[in-house]
Amino acid sequence: MSTKAKQVETAEETTRWYDIPYPASAYMFPRDAILHRVRFDDKYAHLELTDGRILSVPLSWIPTLHNAEPAEREKYEISQDRKMIVWDPDKCAINDEIRIDDYLAGKTALE
Repeated sequence: MSTKAKQVETAEETTRWYDIPYPASAYMFPRDAILHRVRFDDKYAHLELTDGRILSVPLSWIPTLHNAEPAEREKYEISQDRKMIVWDPDKCAINDEIRIDDYLAGKTALE
């Protein structure tokens, strides 16, 4: 990978400083995870967020989705706050929900 960072010479040979070609304001730092769209394949639920990120969660992590028919997986609804995917058991064979923050936070199920 090539960058345009230039090495700046210093008095000490053990310390190297580099000019950074872009200011911090040029970088994107997402503040909130909001669902835009959801799609499934044979192995993953792909959660597309409004900021452009795509979070791919293995279906094997979610037994109700892993064991469901593909057509039933598609019968989800996105919650009003756009933070959860919900399957209504009155509308399909799945009774579950996915909270996107659970897959971004890096917490264990026991926390």
